[in-house]
Amino acid sequence: MFCDVGAVGTSDLQGSGLEENVVHRKRTAWLLVETAAVYAALALAILVSERCHAPPEVKLLPVVGLGFWFHRLYVVAHEASHRKLWPQSSRINDALGQIMLLPLMVPLRIHRKIHAFHHAHNRRDHHLSALDTYVVRGRCGWGRRVWCYGLWYVGVFAGGWFVHSLVSVVLFLCMPLRLARRVSPAFKGWRRRDQLASLAVFACGVSLHVGIAFAFGARVWLLLFGWPLLAFAWCYSLLVYIYHYGTGYGPAVREHVRSLRPSPLLRWWLLGFSDHAVHHQEPQLPWYALAARDQGADASKRQSVASAIWNQWRGPTIVKGPS
Repeated sequence: MFCDVGAVGTSDLQGSGLEENVVHRKRTAWLLVETAAVYAALALAILVSERCHAPPEVKLLPVVGLGFWFHRLYVVAHEASHRKLWPQSSRINDALGQIMLLPLMVPLRIHRKIHAFHHAHNRRDHHLSALDTYVVRGRCGWGRRVWCYGLWYVGVFAGGWFVHSLVSVVLFLCMPLRLARRVSPAFKGWRRRDQLASLAVFACGVSLHVGIAFAFGARVWLLLFGWPLLAFAWCYSLLVYIYHYGTGYGPAVREHVRSLRPSPLLRWWLLGFSDHAVHHQEPQLPWYALAARDQGADASKRQSVASAIWNQWRGPTIVKGPS
């Protein structure tokens, strides 16, 4: 019944026969059910432990687990951002992706816009889409180096890249369009209706959080959203750049990326994000097809997730720009 997933991309799904469409829908349906079920189980475990007055260390495990599971919501939405979660219908695709992002209060349109810029300009030069690169003007003394290293360590190891992403979302929501296009090329093509639609979605996300706090109390909100979001911020910041850290620069933007060593647990949790080099080469390939495409990759260039995170302690690349 299942086709060769290594040969199926979104364009294939849209243009091939009914069998492939059915297979993709079944896989997507199972993915959504699984994601929702684990989310509900972790939330229930938190509420039960609270009701039973469990010690803090017992509550910590499901709270952190839910925070890490927010990352699963994020990567499911990433599939929708590439329009490959439900490619037969853009409305269904975007609705499903937006539901995944609602607890994170991130509008899918903004995620799609920022992520598309990342794919199009990944490390094109020292200025574009290169988070680990700091361009300084004039003399780079020890003070500037300490500042750059401090920013990098806070960004990676203290949740700073989550804050950076949050600021980016706020800018897309609030910045006047004329000013936005002068600030960054990422705003190119960003329209008023995109901004208004994103504001409406953001308001829905905020309403979800406020509604939970109002209906069940601030403590329940903290347990189901507040503390898990802190765990997600830390997890997201640790992982967000391990696939590109220390890679090259230049116009071959699809080459500045690495995959991680194969891990069934990692592939299950992150939907094949560990096969990141393939994702950048073929961004329309669905999550379940990435592993088969990545089998021929050079194993010597891979890192474990632990070593990829640890390597970030080496710090940023500091480049001297024009004075």
